[in-house]
Amino acid sequence: MKSKYQSLFQDFTFKSGVHVRNRLMMAPMTTFSADDNDYVSQEELQYYGERSNGVGTIITACAYVSKNGKGFDGQMGIDHDDTTQGLSKLADVIHEGGAKGVVQLYHGGRLAVPRLTPNGETVSASAVAPLGDRGFYSIQQTPRALTTEEIYEVITDFGQATRRAIEAGFDGVELHGATGYLLQQFVSPHSNLRTDEFQDRNLFALKIIEEVKDVIHEHATKPFLIGYRFSPEEPETPGITMKETFALIDELIQADLDYLHIATTNAWAKARRGIVSEKSRTELITEYVNGRLPVIGVGSIQTPDDAALVLEKGKTDFAAIGRAIVVDPYWVEKVKNNEEETINRHLTESDQQKAVIPTPLWKLILEVEGWFPVVKTEEKVF
Repeated sequence: MKSKYQSLFQDFTFKSGVHVRNRLMMAPMTTFSADDNDYVSQEELQYYGERSNGVGTIITACAYVSKNGKGFDGQMGIDHDDTTQGLSKLADVIHEGGAKGVVQLYHGGRLAVPRLTPNGETVSASAVAPLGDRGFYSIQQTPRALTTEEIYEVITDFGQATRRAIEAGFDGVELHGATGYLLQQFVSPHSNLRTDEFQDRNLFALKIIEEVKDVIHEHATKPFLIGYRFSPEEPETPGITMKETFALIDELIQADLDYLHIATTNAWAKARRGIVSEKSRTELITEYVNGRLPVIGVGSIQTPDDAALVLEKGKTDFAAIGRAIVVDPYWVEKVKNNEEETINRHLTESDQQKAVIPTPLWKLILEVEGWFPVVKTEEKVF
């Protein structure tokens, strides 16, 4: 490999003892491709297996921990013990390629899809409807506020999902506290109007971390990590700004996690609210963390130069690659073998098998304009 990319291939050991071979991760991306029971499908096994030979860590698509938290068609579940068999196969294919496997644990809250939840009901910190469209679905339904007892049941669900991840052979879990989902709904002043103990907007996340760590201590027989993904800001007013994010970071560091994972579509986007600075949110966050926890940077990393810059200028410890590694499953190997000029930067309409992409995900890639770089065959004019 070129010397300027050597930083990407340094190994690392997390405080939990989990060791990874390099600083490149596969970012968590929904595949819409679980089977009819929401178990891991054969196409997903092939998809992840093909990408496990280069990155140090694969963070899986988010898996829902509670029936009323399902947020995607074809989303895999980790909400009951029968899911473990498929998850075990997934852990195995990831390990066969030499990567470590981390399951992202998820509850959609008010952004769960009503037709996918029991009785069409959605729940959240408070009965506040979401604003605008998020992702692939338009959810405008006002959720029901969780009772205090139900909140503790969801906390237990995250713990039991962690147990299943351990039993399946994974190396860690990542708590999905980003993109407007349930953990973020508790952190946000827009969606958390509670008057009980969970009016402390960071308490829900901290209780889940405590529960997950207790489960790890009880059930794990090998090193097992816990990470947390968060969105630095949200568009709602009132909403999360960099001020609230810094306060959350302080508490997450005190909770003694293995890493923090920034969720942003552009690693170099500047802060909008809560701080005045010309620096990117990535730079502001890593400066604030100041080495207290490893940080994963992400957002529009297309080339190895992009990844190296996130580590160098952004001062992150890891770079997570998203769409680029869907387009080219061999992205990392090509960089390592000094073949980065051969990295595929776009898909064509005939590339599904070449790129080893599950059919439901492939159909959306072709349908959703601008989501992925797809060069389409021009229609013939007669």
